[in-house]
Amino acid sequence: MNSKHIILIVLFLFFGGILGCDKINLKGFSKAKTAEVSNEILAVKGPLVAKVNNIPIGLEDFNQEIEIYNDNVPADKPELKITTKEQKVTYLKNEVVRRTLLYQDALDRRLDRNEDVNKALDKTKRDLLVLQLIKESTQKIDVSSKEVEDYYNTYKEQLKEPEERQVSEILVASEQDAKEILIQLLQGADFAALAKERSQALSAKKGGDLGFVQKGTKSKQFDEVAFSEVLDVGKISNIFKSVEGYYIVRIEAKRGGKQKPLSEMWDDIKRGLTFLKQQKTIEDLIGKLSSEAKIEVYEGEIK
Repeated sequence: MNSKHIILIVLFLFFGGILGCDKINLKGFSKAKTAEVSNEILAVKGPLVAKVNNIPIGLEDFNQEIEIYNDNVPADKPELKITTKEQKVTYLKNEVVRRTLLYQDALDRRLDRNEDVNKALDKTKRDLLVLQLIKESTQKIDVSSKEVEDYYNTYKEQLKEPEERQVSEILVASEQDAKEILIQLLQGADFAALAKERSQALSAKKGGDLGFVQKGTKSKQFDEVAFSEVLDVGKISNIFKSVEGYYIVRIEAKRGGKQKPLSEMWDDIKRGLTFLKQQKTIEDLIGKLSSEAKIEVYEGEIK
Protein backbone atom coordinates (compact mmCIF):
# COMPACT_ATOMS: atom_id res chain seq x y z
CA MET A 1 0.00 0.00 0.00
CA ASN A 2 1.51 3.33 -1.01
CA SER A 3 1.16 6.72 0.66
CA LYS A 4 -1.74 7.76 -1.56
CA HIS A 5 -3.66 4.64 -0.55
CA ILE A 6 -3.21 5.40 3.15
CA ILE A 7 -4.08 9.08 2.89
CA LEU A 8 -7.11 8.49 0.67
CA ILE A 9 -8.49 5.76 2.91
CA VAL A 10 -8.31 8.18 5.86
CA LEU A 11 -10.06 10.83 3.79
CA PHE A 12 -12.79 8.36 2.78
CA LEU A 13 -13.47 7.55 6.41
CA PHE A 14 -13.73 11.23 7.29
CA PHE A 15 -15.41 12.82 4.31
CA GLY A 16 -17.64 9.82 3.66
CA GLY A 17 -19.34 10.55 6.96
CA ILE A 18 -19.74 14.33 6.72
CA LEU A 19 -20.32 14.68 2.99
CA GLY A 20 -22.00 11.49 1.88
CA CYS A 21 -25.55 12.62 2.49
CA ASP A 22 -25.32 16.24 1.31
CA LYS A 23 -24.94 16.80 -2.43
CA ILE A 24 -23.18 19.87 -3.75
CA ASN A 25 -24.62 22.59 -5.92
CA LEU A 26 -21.62 23.80 -7.87
CA LYS A 27 -23.30 27.07 -8.79
CA GLY A 28 -23.33 27.97 -5.12
CA PHE A 29 -19.55 28.07 -5.16
CA SER A 30 -19.09 30.10 -8.31
CA LYS A 31 -17.93 33.10 -6.30
CA ALA A 32 -15.73 31.21 -3.85
CA LYS A 33 -12.68 33.19 -2.84
CA THR A 34 -9.31 32.13 -4.15
CA ALA A 35 -7.43 30.31 -1.43
CA GLU A 36 -3.94 31.53 -0.70
CA VAL A 37 -2.12 28.41 -1.79
CA SER A 38 1.42 28.08 -3.02
CA ASN A 39 2.21 29.73 -6.36
CA GLU A 40 3.70 26.46 -7.48
CA ILE A 41 1.16 24.69 -9.70
CA LEU A 42 0.51 21.19 -8.43
CA ALA A 43 1.72 18.49 -10.81
CA VAL A 44 -1.15 16.54 -12.33
CA LYS A 45 -1.19 13.37 -14.39
CA GLY A 46 -3.38 13.16 -17.44
CA PRO A 47 -5.87 15.78 -18.68
CA LEU A 48 -7.67 17.98 -16.17
CA VAL A 49 -11.05 16.76 -14.93
CA ALA A 50 -11.60 19.79 -12.68
CA LYS A 51 -9.98 22.89 -11.31
CA VAL A 52 -10.94 24.37 -7.97
CA ASN A 53 -9.69 27.96 -7.92
CA ASN A 54 -5.99 27.37 -8.64
CA ILE A 55 -5.80 23.67 -7.72
CA PRO A 56 -6.02 21.32 -10.74
CA ILE A 57 -7.31 17.75 -10.52
CA GLY A 58 -5.87 15.31 -13.06
CA LEU A 59 -7.61 12.35 -14.63
CA GLU A 60 -4.96 9.79 -13.67
CA ASP A 61 -4.97 10.77 -10.00
CA PHE A 62 -8.76 10.88 -10.01
CA ASN A 63 -9.01 7.39 -11.51
CA GLN A 64 -6.55 6.10 -8.92
CA GLU A 65 -8.75 7.52 -6.18
CA ILE A 66 -11.79 5.79 -7.68
CA GLU A 67 -9.85 2.52 -7.77
CA ILE A 68 -8.86 2.83 -4.11
CA TYR A 69 -12.45 3.70 -3.20
CA ASN A 70 -13.75 0.59 -4.99
CA ASP A 71 -11.10 -1.60 -3.33
CA ASN A 72 -12.49 -0.55 0.05
CA VAL A 73 -16.15 -1.20 -0.73
CA PRO A 74 -17.34 -4.19 1.38
CA ALA A 75 -17.53 -7.43 -0.60
CA ASP A 76 -21.19 -7.86 0.32
CA LYS A 77 -22.12 -4.43 -1.10
CA PRO A 78 -20.81 -4.41 -4.69
CA GLU A 79 -23.57 -2.01 -5.68
CA LEU A 80 -21.68 0.77 -3.86
CA LYS A 81 -18.77 0.61 -6.31
CA ILE A 82 -18.25 3.47 -8.75
CA THR A 83 -18.20 2.04 -12.26
CA THR A 84 -20.08 4.31 -14.68
CA LYS A 85 -19.10 7.72 -16.03
CA GLU A 86 -22.15 9.26 -14.37
CA GLN A 87 -21.13 7.86 -10.98
CA LYS A 88 -17.59 9.15 -11.44
CA VAL A 89 -18.80 12.65 -12.30
CA THR A 90 -21.06 12.62 -9.24
CA TYR A 91 -18.18 11.50 -7.03
CA LEU A 92 -15.94 14.20 -8.50
CA LYS A 93 -18.47 16.92 -7.76
CA ASN A 94 -19.70 15.72 -4.40
CA GLU A 95 -16.48 14.42 -2.86
CA VAL A 96 -13.30 15.58 -4.56
CA VAL A 97 -14.38 19.15 -5.28
CA ARG A 98 -15.90 19.64 -1.83
CA ARG A 99 -12.81 18.20 -0.14
CA THR A 100 -10.60 20.55 -2.15
CA LEU A 101 -12.73 23.54 -1.17
CA LEU A 102 -12.34 22.62 2.49
CA TYR A 103 -8.60 22.18 1.99
CA GLN A 104 -8.31 25.65 0.48
CA ASP A 105 -10.29 27.18 3.32
CA ALA A 106 -8.04 25.42 5.84
CA LEU A 107 -5.04 27.04 4.15
CA ASP A 108 -6.74 30.45 4.20
CA ARG A 109 -7.19 30.04 7.95
CA ARG A 110 -3.50 29.17 8.34
CA LEU A 111 -4.31 25.74 9.73
CA ASP A 112 -1.18 24.44 8.00
CA ARG A 113 0.72 26.26 10.74
CA ASN A 114 -1.17 24.49 13.53
CA GLU A 115 1.29 22.71 15.84
CA ASP A 116 -0.85 19.59 16.29
CA VAL A 117 -1.39 19.31 12.53
CA ASN A 118 2.33 19.57 11.83
CA LYS A 119 3.16 16.99 14.48
CA ALA A 120 0.67 14.61 12.91
CA LEU A 121 2.10 15.32 9.45
CA ASP A 122 5.63 14.66 10.71
CA LYS A 123 4.56 11.34 12.21
CA THR A 124 2.70 10.38 9.04
CA LYS A 125 5.77 11.26 7.00
CA ARG A 126 7.97 9.05 9.19
CA ASP A 127 5.51 6.16 8.92
CA LEU A 128 5.25 6.51 5.14
CA LEU A 129 9.04 6.62 4.80
CA VAL A 130 9.31 3.42 6.84
CA LEU A 131 6.69 1.75 4.64
CA GLN A 132 8.53 2.87 1.52
CA LEU A 133 11.83 1.56 2.91
CA ILE A 134 10.24 -1.80 3.66
CA LYS A 135 8.72 -1.90 0.18
CA GLU A 136 12.02 -1.13 -1.55
CA SER A 137 13.97 -3.54 0.67
CA THR A 138 11.64 -6.46 -0.01
CA GLN A 139 10.21 -5.90 -3.50
CA LYS A 140 12.87 -8.00 -5.23
CA ILE A 141 12.41 -10.99 -2.93
CA ASP A 142 11.28 -14.10 -4.77
CA VAL A 143 10.59 -17.73 -3.94
CA SER A 144 11.75 -20.38 -6.39
CA SER A 145 9.72 -23.38 -7.53
CA LYS A 146 12.20 -25.66 -5.79
CA GLU A 147 11.67 -23.87 -2.48
CA VAL A 148 7.90 -24.33 -2.78
CA GLU A 149 8.28 -28.02 -3.64
CA ASP A 150 10.80 -28.63 -0.85
CA TYR A 151 8.52 -27.00 1.71
CA TYR A 152 5.55 -29.07 0.56
CA ASN A 153 7.50 -32.33 0.71
CA THR A 154 8.97 -31.51 4.13
CA TYR A 155 5.68 -30.53 5.76
CA LYS A 156 3.29 -32.68 3.75
CA GLU A 157 1.78 -34.35 6.82
CA GLN A 158 1.21 -31.05 8.61
CA LEU A 159 -0.43 -29.61 5.50
CA LYS A 160 -3.22 -32.18 5.51
CA GLU A 161 -6.75 -31.03 6.10
CA PRO A 162 -7.55 -31.37 9.81
CA GLU A 163 -9.22 -34.72 10.46
CA GLU A 164 -12.49 -34.59 12.35
CA ARG A 165 -14.29 -37.50 13.94
CA GLN A 166 -17.81 -37.72 15.23
CA VAL A 167 -17.36 -39.34 18.62
CA SER A 168 -19.81 -40.67 21.19
CA GLU A 169 -18.59 -41.09 24.75
CA ILE A 170 -19.49 -42.69 28.04
CA LEU A 171 -17.69 -41.41 31.12
CA VAL A 172 -17.91 -43.02 34.57
CA ALA A 173 -16.02 -42.60 37.83
CA SER A 174 -14.81 -46.16 38.41
CA GLU A 175 -13.17 -48.86 36.32
CA GLN A 176 -15.70 -51.38 37.60
CA ASP A 177 -18.60 -49.32 36.25
CA ALA A 178 -16.79 -49.02 32.93
CA LYS A 179 -16.29 -52.79 32.74
CA GLU A 180 -19.98 -53.44 33.36
CA ILE A 181 -20.95 -50.98 30.60
CA LEU A 182 -18.41 -52.42 28.15
CA ILE A 183 -19.80 -55.92 28.67
CA GLN A 184 -23.32 -54.68 27.96
CA LEU A 185 -22.12 -52.94 24.80
CA LEU A 186 -20.37 -56.07 23.59
CA GLN A 187 -23.60 -57.97 24.18
CA GLY A 188 -25.44 -55.56 21.87
CA ALA A 189 -26.75 -52.86 24.20
CA ASP A 190 -27.53 -49.47 22.67
CA PHE A 191 -24.62 -47.03 23.18
CA ALA A 192 -26.77 -43.89 23.25
CA ALA A 193 -29.21 -45.39 25.76
CA LEU A 194 -26.39 -46.44 28.12
CA ALA A 195 -24.78 -43.00 27.78
CA LYS A 196 -28.02 -41.29 28.77
CA GLU A 197 -28.49 -43.68 31.67
CA ARG A 198 -24.99 -43.94 33.14
CA SER A 199 -22.54 -41.43 31.65
CA GLN A 200 -21.40 -38.56 33.86
CA ALA A 201 -20.29 -36.42 30.93
CA LEU A 202 -22.24 -33.35 29.80
CA SER A 203 -22.90 -35.16 26.53
CA ALA A 204 -25.03 -37.77 28.33
CA LYS A 205 -28.30 -35.99 27.49
CA LYS A 206 -27.35 -36.28 23.80
CA GLY A 207 -26.66 -39.98 24.07
CA GLY A 208 -22.96 -39.27 24.49
CA ASP A 209 -22.67 -37.59 21.08
CA LEU A 210 -19.88 -34.98 20.99
CA GLY A 211 -20.44 -34.16 17.32
CA PHE A 212 -17.41 -33.72 15.08
CA VAL A 213 -14.26 -32.92 17.06
CA GLN A 214 -10.60 -32.41 16.22
CA LYS A 215 -7.52 -33.43 18.13
CA GLY A 216 -6.96 -31.17 21.11
CA THR A 217 -10.64 -30.81 21.94
CA LYS A 218 -10.30 -33.22 24.85
CA SER A 219 -7.36 -34.69 26.81
CA LYS A 220 -4.24 -36.31 25.37
CA GLN A 221 -5.45 -39.75 26.50
CA PHE A 222 -8.79 -39.14 24.78
CA ASP A 223 -7.06 -38.16 21.51
CA GLU A 224 -4.83 -41.23 21.56
CA VAL A 225 -7.86 -43.51 21.57
CA ALA A 226 -10.49 -41.53 19.66
CA PHE A 227 -8.06 -40.72 16.83
CA SER A 228 -6.35 -44.10 16.75
CA GLU A 229 -5.71 -45.52 13.29
CA VAL A 230 -7.22 -48.85 14.33
CA LEU A 231 -10.49 -47.43 15.64
CA ASP A 232 -12.77 -47.32 12.62
CA VAL A 233 -16.30 -46.03 12.13
CA GLY A 234 -18.83 -48.00 14.18
CA LYS A 235 -16.18 -49.49 16.45
CA ILE A 236 -16.16 -49.26 20.25
CA SER A 237 -12.93 -48.62 22.12
CA ASN A 238 -11.59 -50.44 25.13
CA ILE A 239 -11.79 -48.77 28.52
CA PHE A 240 -9.22 -46.04 29.03
CA LYS A 241 -8.53 -43.67 31.89
CA SER A 242 -8.25 -39.91 31.58
CA VAL A 243 -8.21 -37.05 34.07
CA GLU A 244 -12.01 -36.99 34.19
CA GLY A 245 -12.47 -40.71 34.85
CA TYR A 246 -12.94 -43.88 32.78
CA TYR A 247 -14.02 -43.60 29.17
CA ILE A 248 -15.51 -45.77 26.47
CA VAL A 249 -15.91 -44.14 23.05
CA ARG A 250 -17.42 -45.08 19.70
CA ILE A 251 -16.57 -43.54 16.33
CA GLU A 252 -19.69 -42.49 14.44
CA ALA A 253 -18.11 -40.87 11.36
CA LYS A 254 -14.87 -39.43 9.97
CA ARG A 255 -14.15 -36.53 7.64
CA GLY A 256 -11.17 -34.49 6.48
CA GLY A 257 -7.59 -35.62 6.90
CA LYS A 258 -6.94 -35.67 3.17
CA GLN A 259 -3.69 -34.54 1.59
CA LYS A 260 -4.14 -31.63 -0.82
CA PRO A 261 -2.02 -31.83 -3.99
CA LEU A 262 0.82 -29.35 -4.41
CA SER A 263 -1.03 -27.62 -7.26
CA GLU A 264 -3.79 -26.56 -4.84
CA MET A 265 -1.39 -25.30 -2.21
CA TRP A 266 1.22 -23.69 -4.48
CA ASP A 267 0.04 -20.08 -4.16
CA ASP A 268 -0.50 -20.28 -0.39
CA ILE A 269 2.93 -21.81 0.19
CA LYS A 270 4.63 -19.26 -2.04
CA ARG A 271 2.90 -16.36 -0.29
CA GLY A 272 3.88 -17.75 3.10
CA LEU A 273 7.51 -18.29 2.13
CA THR A 274 7.67 -14.83 0.56
CA PHE A 275 6.35 -13.27 3.77
CA LEU A 276 8.92 -15.16 5.86
CA LYS A 277 11.74 -13.99 3.57
CA GLN A 278 10.48 -10.41 3.74
CA GLN A 279 10.26 -10.60 7.52
CA LYS A 280 13.81 -11.96 7.77
CA THR A 281 15.12 -9.23 5.46
CA ILE A 282 13.60 -6.52 7.65
CA GLU A 283 14.83 -8.17 10.86
CA ASP A 284 18.36 -8.41 9.40
CA LEU A 285 18.21 -4.75 8.39
CA ILE A 286 17.03 -3.70 11.86
CA GLY A 287 19.77 -5.81 13.42
CA LYS A 288 22.43 -4.14 11.26
CA LEU A 289 21.10 -0.66 11.98
CA SER A 290 20.86 -1.41 15.71
CA SER A 291 24.48 -2.58 15.86
CA GLU A 292 25.62 0.66 14.26
CA ALA A 293 23.37 2.97 16.27
CA LYS A 294 23.55 4.45 19.73
CA ILE A 295 20.27 3.55 21.41
CA GLU A 296 19.29 4.73 24.88
CA VAL A 297 16.06 3.58 26.53
CA TYR A 298 15.01 5.34 29.72
CA GLU A 299 12.67 2.77 31.27
CA GLY A 300 12.46 4.66 34.53
CA GLU A 301 10.56 7.46 32.83
CA ILE A 302 7.80 5.12 31.69
CA LYS A 303 4.96 5.28 34.21
